[in-house]
Amino acid sequence: MHMSKILTSIGVIALVACVVRPAAQSAPEPAIAGESRTNEVAELPPMFVTATRTEQDPFTLPYSVSDVSVADIEHQMPRTTPEALREQPSVMLQKTGHGQSSPYLRGFTGFRTLMLIDGIRLNNSTYRDGPNQYWSTIDVYSLDRLEVVRGPSSVLYGSDAVGGTVNAITRGRRDDGSGFDWNGGALYRFSSAEDSHTAHPEVSAQYNEKLGVHVGGSYKSFGDLRGGGGVGRQPKTGYDEYDFDAKAEYFLAPNSRLVYGHQTVRMDDAWRTHSTIYGVLWEGTTRGTDLKRAFDQDRDLDYVQYHADSLEGFVDEVHFSVSRHYQGEIEDRVRSNRRQELQTVNVDTLGVSMQLESPSPVGRWVYGAEYYRDWVDSSYRAYDADGSLAAVRVQGPVADDATYDLVGGYVENQLPFADERLVLTLGGRYNLAQVDANKIRDPSSGETFSIEESWDQLIGSGRLLFHVDPEQHLALFGGASQGFRAPNLSDLTRWDADWGQEIPSPNVEPETFLSLEGGARVQYERVQAEAVYFHTLFDDMIVRVPTGEMAGAIPIVIKENSGEGHVHGVELSASVKVHRDWTLWGNFTWMRGELDREDLGGVTITEPLSRLMPMTVNSGIRWQHPKGRVWAEFSATFAEEQDRLAANDKLDTQRIPVGGTPGYAVCHLRAGWNPSRNVSLIAALENSTDEDYRIHGSGVNEAGRNFVVTARVQF
Repeated sequence: MHMSKILTSIGVIALVACVVRPAAQSAPEPAIAGESRTNEVAELPPMFVTATRTEQDPFTLPYSVSDVSVADIEHQMPRTTPEALREQPSVMLQKTGHGQSSPYLRGFTGFRTLMLIDGIRLNNSTYRDGPNQYWSTIDVYSLDRLEVVRGPSSVLYGSDAVGGTVNAITRGRRDDGSGFDWNGGALYRFSSAEDSHTAHPEVSAQYNEKLGVHVGGSYKSFGDLRGGGGVGRQPKTGYDEYDFDAKAEYFLAPNSRLVYGHQTVRMDDAWRTHSTIYGVLWEGTTRGTDLKRAFDQDRDLDYVQYHADSLEGFVDEVHFSVSRHYQGEIEDRVRSNRRQELQTVNVDTLGVSMQLESPSPVGRWVYGAEYYRDWVDSSYRAYDADGSLAAVRVQGPVADDATYDLVGGYVENQLPFADERLVLTLGGRYNLAQVDANKIRDPSSGETFSIEESWDQLIGSGRLLFHVDPEQHLALFGGASQGFRAPNLSDLTRWDADWGQEIPSPNVEPETFLSLEGGARVQYERVQAEAVYFHTLFDDMIVRVPTGEMAGAIPIVIKENSGEGHVHGVELSASVKVHRDWTLWGNFTWMRGELDREDLGGVTITEPLSRLMPMTVNSGIRWQHPKGRVWAEFSATFAEEQDRLAANDKLDTQRIPVGGTPGYAVCHLRAGWNPSRNVSLIAALENSTDEDYRIHGSGVNEAGRNFVVTARVQF
């Protein structure tokens, strides 16, 4: 039987058996050093913030949402923050390199998905449209939870929030008590297929009910990744990473607090091997000719926030944030002729935001404004094989000496009807984007030119949620949301040779999106389930278009607003507690998408949306001892063959085999034991059948049979 039919049958069986994960996964209270966990699966997260910018029970949200709790992270033992999302509906975790994971959310990635850290944008104006490495610069061990909102949320979060928005909420000290107290802990993780070692110590302290401090750090050493079957060790896939995080919270009053947060990440020598001579030949793929292509990533975030709630007067809540975010990267690329190219991009971002909430006779209002400014430096230098300087460009991958501003104001109102069984959510946003790029290389003359441009846009959303029964066991939800993305520096000024020789395109305009969504969710003591259908339409999408000219053997391409099309799909998820100690869970994703674009000569071509997620099922069964000291889980992932390829997919033979990426079935066994209140041990046998597979669009194969163990000590 054909592999896709086998996987389809397995997926149907898994769904009929209700082996699906809930739309809003369990999320116990945040981890505090010194506390052990029972990791109860049946609990729902008490509140969800990201979807509406205000705390709400996820069952009452008119959006498709889910979360990854700290307990989920401890159980799954992911290597990176993107890998913590790997079992979420409509998420495909593409990996250009072992250190460079780029989640696709509902068919989009790169600058069409938005990542937040404690509500602060990770995205900046230099992000590319294709898979990129930036989400991997968030230390997974610094997280309290991840909140995932699928579909456009541009009304609340502005540009880029198209495929989805993920908010990484970091750990902090939240104990109550009198006097001074402190505790801490340490975690060690080992993985055999990655040949990796990770150490993470952390310390928390508090003084009365006024001050809480949490400090942590991570050292991660990843060796070359061993693939399944006969792939063996994949050369040059190892790298090192160093992380540090801190958070201090000072309570001015029981209902108001100041928060200071800091993060530092250093990632050294993370290769993209697919374009080098070290790339893996797999199922007919090719390897590149580069002798080296490695990235160093630096990221530093500092912020101060003020939060107050339960206020008297017109304004009930106030949230204010000011942040400084630095992101830097160095690409060290050595071509086949031993010419070394060094490209750097350094971005300093100032962020300021204010949000207010006000109850009123006509609903609860959430409104605010935010401002982000990027200062961008970008450079390029090339050296001949003898080390002599061969070339210096006016710019690096994007314009040098550039600024980029995002200004937005938003308002959203929740209007209850019919004794609050029906809730209408209406929202609108005004957004202004402005670029001032001073050093751009003219593709014809090689001289310098500049761009000074701005765009503004007004968008809206309308959502409904209806509680079918007064006990709130069944809810129907849906609506329409507009999304948009303003052209960034990567669209306007990119000069890079990857998908051809891309040259600056200063005339592009904003992209627009409209997402229609409808779904139902069920919530009982032992059963939670959700079914969603979404349909996203897009127009004026910025796509690469060949110019007909060549730079040596490489075609020259520019960007134009010539793409339009759609992506639609189905997401099913549920959790069934079949016994006091046994839970079945899983989810199912199916999607299709098409893009109409102009080819060379202005001919319109209809093709599948690039790198679209294949039909995928995640499923499992979990047992937990009544006292919570021992648990075990069997889980599996089934992905269909993806042979619906865009033209760029067919040309990308270093990452995608001719004819498409084969389907796969992967099984995992995990178990945990808490021998005492302060010690926990978790072991896993991942990919237990040693499946040889690759996630669609990736440049490396996934780990083969992999023994993973973590040990956590708290004191």
